[in-house]
Amino acid sequence: MEGYLMQAGKLQHRIELQRLTETLTASRKVQEVWTTYATGRAELRQAGLSEFLRNDVEGTTSNAVFLIRWIPGVSVADRITHDGKVWNIVAIAEIGRRRGLELRAVAA
Repeated sequence: MEGYLMQAGKLQHRIELQRLTETLTASRKVQEVWTTYATGRAELRQAGLSEFLRNDVEGTTSNAVFLIRWIPGVSVADRITHDGKVWNIVAIAEIGRRRGLELRAVAA
């Protein structure tokens, strides 16, 4: 992916990046909720099972690769929402030097 050039026309899918945060309820109980911290456009590629098995992620049937412009702080503890579906991030690779991110994800 080092030589990959991001093309705006391929970033056709709207996504949200979410992080699990703790909030205090009115009854003073700690509650964990998913909070959106970034929204943007992504190129979506369906990933085959064999591609994920090479990266030691086993037992998944619905895999995808989201290519996005670089955002600092994205973590495998985060998740992606796209078109009403939730995806857990399992691997992150930087594209170029802060040009983009390749987010490998499995359906939640």
